[in-house]
Amino acid sequence: MTSAGNADMKLEVVVIPVSDVDRAKRFYADLGWRLDADFAGGDWRVIQFTPPGSPTSVIFGKNVTAAVPGSTQGLYLIVSDIEAARADLVRRGVEVSEIFHGGGDEHGGPDEPYIFGRLRVSGPDPKRASYSSLVSFRDPDGNGWLFQEITARLPGRVDADTTFTSSAELSKALQRAAAAHGEHEKRIGHHDDDWPDWYADYIVREQAGEKLPE
Repeated sequence: MTSAGNADMKLEVVVIPVSDVDRAKRFYADLGWRLDADFAGGDWRVIQFTPPGSPTSVIFGKNVTAAVPGSTQGLYLIVSDIEAARADLVRRGVEVSEIFHGGGDEHGGPDEPYIFGRLRVSGPDPKRASYSSLVSFRDPDGNGWLFQEITARLPGRVDADTTFTSSAELSKALQRAAAAHGEHEKRIGHHDDDWPDWYADYIVREQAGEKLPE
């Protein structure tokens, strides 16, 4: 028998409380999320949606949870391009915050929510550091979502055999590798015929949060 400490435990479903099931269904469908299920029976109904590229789904419905509608906050959606992700929400008619990052050491109040213990500061992180630029939005009940831009993972956060969940995400990783490889060729003073291996090494190290090749 595999011990609990060694068994794979994959988070697959997050439950969100809503007051109007059909209204919530329209909202999440309009986000472009995949509708996986809409089951009903007796005095219950369960709807499941999955965000594009996500291994985790959300469910809501009637008599699914006793939590107060709108009480779920801080649900993170990881994106590789915060501007593009925000622009897509705007295009879909969703009310969304401006891009912000954490700055200062004070804790914000209800009208100045804070992130990671710091007040929100308008605009993306000045250094465009991974994990640092965000936008927020809410569903019709007030359940709170955040887009967080991650371009390089912390060490140990992912396995070395990193997989990408979308072609756009892989494309951006390849673009970053290409730019870095161009600088590498300038340093060595000649064309590098082993560029495929260099690209692969760069991308794997970047996603694992390790020192990048030079």
